[in-house]
Amino acid sequence: MRFLHTDFSGGPDLFASVTLDRGANVMLLDDVAFASYKRGGSFRYYGGWASRSPVVLSPPHYAHWHVVIDLGGQSGTVCAGVRILRRSAQGMLF
Repeated sequence: MRFLHTDFSGGPDLFASVTLDRGANVMLLDDVAFASYKRGGSFRYYGGWASRSPVVLSPPHYAHWHVVIDLGGQSGTVCAGVRILRRSAQGMLF
């Protein structure tokens, strides 16, 4: 299984902003879900297939999170960038 991955710790005050050069699965997983994903098991995630970018995902609670990008079984490659942003008190991203 081939995928792109980055991780971070945080909660609802953070956002993962993902840019893609083509359609791909963009998923936000906690540690348990990521371990199951790597084993090929079932797992729950936030996100899904994205045909446009940027994709912005926010953790629902504080934890260690994994941003995973894959092609959902399609052949080819994807180039992606991931930025972790913090929302200010005024709701702005920076």
